Amino acid sequence: MQGAATPSCFVPVAESRIRERLQFVTSVSHAFPKSRRLLRHADFQRVYEGGRRQFTGNRTVFFLRRTISPDASALRGSLRVGFTVGKALGGAVERNRLKRRMREAVGTSWPAVEAPVDVVIHPRKSVLQMPFADVASEVARGLQLALQRAREAQPGQRSTRVEQR
Repeated sequence: MQGAATPSCFVPVAESRIRERLQFVTSVSHAFPKSRRLLRHADFQRVYEGGRRQFTGNRTVFFLRRTISPDASALRGSLRVGFTVGKALGGAVERNRLKRRMREAVGTSWPAVEAPVDVVIHPRKSVLQMPFADVASEVARGLQLALQRAREAQPGQRSTRVEQR
């Protein structure tokens, strides 16, 4: 026995797992970049207080059309999405799993139409047990409804009406 030397039979497996993990991380980061996410508390509050709500099967979608200045950058006029998962939905492991599933669903079903809209998705606990295809289709439907309703509303217009579908 050579003490600190690593047996050669374990090295290829570890390297292949590391390569797979790196490929997964890079593919996920390109699917839904941080520049397209709502990250600041103030942005979430603005959407909650000034936006509208859309209830879909297993989640609530909050949305607000942003006003953009003519000299704003290209990304300022694009769709941004954020997620909220309350502590009532479970422990940290369940909440993080919900957020990961929602991020991946948004990344796979990103709408082709761009608009200056902020969207916050608040899932219900049932999303944990749903097949991913159903999650992705509901997210796509929620994003399309939010974009459509936000285009109908005037920028900065506050609406207290709650839509259900």
